[in-house]
Amino acid sequence: MFLLASNLRNISCRNSFNLLTKIPSCSKCCTKQVNWPRLNVLKRNIKYYLPDDAQNNKLLGYWFLTCSGMVFGAVVLGGVTRLTESGLSMVSWKMFGEKMPSTDEEWLQEFENYQQYPEFKMKNKEISLEDFKWIWRMEYYHRMWGRCIGLVYAIPCSIFWFQRRFSEKYRTRCLIMGGLILAQGLMGWYMVKSGLEDRFDGPNDVPRVSQYRLAAHLSLAFILYASLLRGALDHLSPALNWPVMNKSITKFKILSHSSKGLVYLTAISGAFVAGLDAGLVYNSFPKMGDKWLPDDIFDLKPKLKNFTENPTTVQFDHRILGTTTLSFITAVWLWSFKFKLPPGAKFAANAFGIMAYTQVAIGITTLLKYVPVYLGALHQSGSLVLLSLATWLTHELKYVKKVAK
Repeated sequence: MFLLASNLRNISCRNSFNLLTKIPSCSKCCTKQVNWPRLNVLKRNIKYYLPDDAQNNKLLGYWFLTCSGMVFGAVVLGGVTRLTESGLSMVSWKMFGEKMPSTDEEWLQEFENYQQYPEFKMKNKEISLEDFKWIWRMEYYHRMWGRCIGLVYAIPCSIFWFQRRFSEKYRTRCLIMGGLILAQGLMGWYMVKSGLEDRFDGPNDVPRVSQYRLAAHLSLAFILYASLLRGALDHLSPALNWPVMNKSITKFKILSHSSKGLVYLTAISGAFVAGLDAGLVYNSFPKMGDKWLPDDIFDLKPKLKNFTENPTTVQFDHRILGTTTLSFITAVWLWSFKFKLPPGAKFAANAFGIMAYTQVAIGITTLLKYVPVYLGALHQSGSLVLLSLATWLTHELKYVKKVAK
């Protein structure tokens, strides 16, 4: 949809150019002929500059879109890696030169390395070599995909930088996004490292990564994804200056941005749910068991600890945040019908509302079915789709302004 809007805007620029070229090179004022040399130069050169700008925006836009799509894939693959409990199978980390074992001896060496760590000792003592190969490959593909993102971003970015294709604003943004990609890779290893430490000594301890580091890892991914998507939208479908004769439009824009923030917070709370396996403690809805408020919701001391370390409280928080987010998005959706918005904003608002209800339905189904891998991955993908639509909507509303009647 936003690509169609971009094409319409390019057609508008072409029409303006065609009108300009129809202006005569000279004009008769009374009996005196007046030459317009600057107009002649403009007419000769605009045909060159306008297509180049459009072509540059298209090139950068599709590059940003490719990078954002790859980050989307990395998040989904990371979710599947977490759901299949494959993330702790690779016990070493190399920035470069990490390769898959190619011989039986190399696989046995990897397996022996894995056997030195808590997950094998406390949970996977019966795992076979073939099963180990499967979980090892899952983690390997996730890491390699992340490195591919780095290359697909860094190489074109360097070329575009020296070709001076970026505006001043985007030169700064590209540096920030490059830093985010690097930070994301380092955070990924820092997260995995937390699951390899000898800190699991209780009878009910299960070796797993720190939920705090998992949430940080997912947070960086979501910020990076939204930043890249915004770059694609800015270059492929620039926001329109759009007057609206309704004094409530400012409040509507604030509500839209608030909804986007809630989508992000709800997704991050989902990382705590995943990190603590909190999706398996109460598999009923709308009540948790036979109560609205479970008895064990504040079991830990101090009480604040429950919000990030008690699986019951974490699941309860995710439910509340999900319901609150749905309420905000519903308000945005219904309120959007009262404004004469740009076509892109209207479409995004409708899709945002529909996707919100779809995402909640997927989440409830995932809970009731005890978090099967395919539904868990679909639910995480849904959160990214919802963030995409929120980003698109707020982008389209950027230059929508209130005007007097």
